[in-house]
Amino acid sequence: MANDLFGALADPTRRKVIELLSDEPRRAGELAAAVGTSAPVMSRHLRVLLENGIVADERPPDDARARVFRLRPERIHDLQAWLDQLQAHWNEQLASFKRHIENREDP
Repeated sequence: MANDLFGALADPTRRKVIELLSDEPRRAGELAAAVGTSAPVMSRHLRVLLENGIVADERPPDDARARVFRLRPERIHDLQAWLDQLQAHWNEQLASFKRHIENREDP
């Protein structure tokens, strides 16, 4: 889970797209213009984000040709949960190491 997500988030353009979508859903053309890329390049970035479940696309009822992209926050929450588990593990490891050092220093 985390490796695919990290791979998708490794690109700065995709991270910018996520920031933009956190404000509101947008069309691909709007995203391309906002980050300064061409439509084909944006399409490739959006495909990666879609494949990794980070964004979803919808077709507005009034225009079947258009696709509107929105952020899927649950995928980011999954990543945050994984990071929280990792942080808790390292906090415990560091606390254990601290106790070990403090016990060694006592006469």
